[in-house]
Amino acid sequence: MSIRSIALPLLLAGAPLLAAAADAPPPAPPAPPAPPQAHMSAAECEVWARELSFAQSVADHDAAAFAGHLESDAAFSVESPEPLRGRDEITRQWDGIIHGKDVLLSWYPTRTTIAGQADIASSAGPVLIEDTRPAARQHYRIGTFHSVWHRGPDGMWRVMFDGGGQRPVAATEAEAAAFKAGRSATCPR
Repeated sequence: MSIRSIALPLLLAGAPLLAAAADAPPPAPPAPPAPPQAHMSAAECEVWARELSFAQSVADHDAAAFAGHLESDAAFSVESPEPLRGRDEITRQWDGIIHGKDVLLSWYPTRTTIAGQADIASSAGPVLIEDTRPAARQHYRIGTFHSVWHRGPDGMWRVMFDGGGQRPVAATEAEAAAFKAGRSATCPR
């Protein structure tokens, strides 16, 4: 028996399988790996807790608590041509956000870092902007934030600079739900 006499029936028998395989969609790419878990020092966890408290001041619509998280000479929107300067000006300009007029702003840290100076820290994470107006065409936008914190002589961490991060983009209700589910009250140690 020749190779040809064995191979031809095998090829003919396998032809429908080859045709089906050619028509099948390509396999899905593997899911991206989960981002590495941050591990933070006790001091970095202090900043983490303070960032959560800062976000809670906005969720609670508490302007006094919001202002208490700011250095007196803080600067916000630091990448804009005209940053907001000073605790009073920032609090005044943020009044509508703090009180939830038309938009609800929420955020949480995913990373805080202290390097070099023990009284300077960086925090970053996602931010969700929810447009509550009934006629809003886009109800959710998600981006990122970046803040620089300073520990004052009283030992309290306060925001010195706020700005930067990824510009918010349109998000679905499912993406907004995933953002909310991603918030951790426990600092990764």
